Amino acid sequence: MAALLLGLALFLGMHSLAIFRPTLRETLTARIGLTAWQGIYSLISLLGFMLIAYGYGQSRLAPVVLYDPPTWLGHISLLLMVPVFPLLFAAYLPGRIQTVTKHPMLAAVKIWAFAHLLANGMLADVALFGLFLIWAVVDRISLKRRAALPVQGAPVGPLNDLIAVVAGLGLYVLFLLGLHQAMLGVAPLG
Repeated sequence: MAALLLGLALFLGMHSLAIFRPTLRETLTARIGLTAWQGIYSLISLLGFMLIAYGYGQSRLAPVVLYDPPTWLGHISLLLMVPVFPLLFAAYLPGRIQTVTKHPMLAAVKIWAFAHLLANGMLADVALFGLFLIWAVVDRISLKRRAALPVQGAPVGPLNDLIAVVAGLGLYVLFLLGLHQAMLGVAPLG
């Protein structure tokens, strides 16, 4: 559990710098350069991600049950997951979805985390998905008082929403049919 928590602290900590210190990025890039900053940010985030994956895997070997969700919550979770991948694609494909949601990546993280909290009741699940949910909510609130960094993606185009929806739903189906199990060892359909 310690590796999971350390990984979450590193990963979410790096992704929270703009929330708590909005000018830190500019200050550091002026001091050490953009490439160096991006390298440090990426390395710490990657280390955090690797620790999350390792720590979560280790916690599944000796699970601590906090609650046992009923089967029907798993079905609700599967339905909630439908828009997640289209929202992730929409973050990089400017169109109506991006305009309406304002921050589709954060919307996707919130839905993903909430859906997984409904279907999973182990301590590690609550730590992982609960902290991601809290982070996404806090980040979204903070964006009301600070400017978001532009997300580099495709040029604005009339087909971007269609591409985001079709590609996102396609990826969701792949996750349901085996990719989730192959990557994470858990079959979402049982």
